[in-house]
Amino acid sequence: MNAEKVVFSFFIVLALTLNFGFFLGELDDFTHHNIYELFATIVVNLIAMGLKLGDRTQVGAVLLSTSLVANLQLIAAALVWGYVSNISGDGLNADNTAIIVSLSGGALVANVISVVILVSETLMSRR
Repeated sequence: MNAEKVVFSFFIVLALTLNFGFFLGELDDFTHHNIYELFATIVVNLIAMGLKLGDRTQVGAVLLSTSLVANLQLIAAALVWGYVSNISGDGLNADNTAIIVSLSGGALVANVISVVILVSETLMSRR
């Protein structure tokens, strides 16, 4: 068993599961979405992206692009959360929560694509 591949796969799957955990819940109810889980999702996605940087294959390029998309969406969600909580006078209401959760939903789609590519590449390498 290759330890490098285990760590690589672990972070890709962990990024997906953390993102799903943050996304799950009522779209406009901020009590269903924890800011610390969003922070953990961002950190794990950044680590997963760092692990994908060394791969020079076509599949590696696609995996890296899915990580870039997920990170962009998650960082945008965190920026929106920070803006509405600290700068704007609105605070965290249903509309703002829906924006944050929708952005994390886009990142979730990118993470799902990444895991599907990882699994399909693994299945093809077995043959």
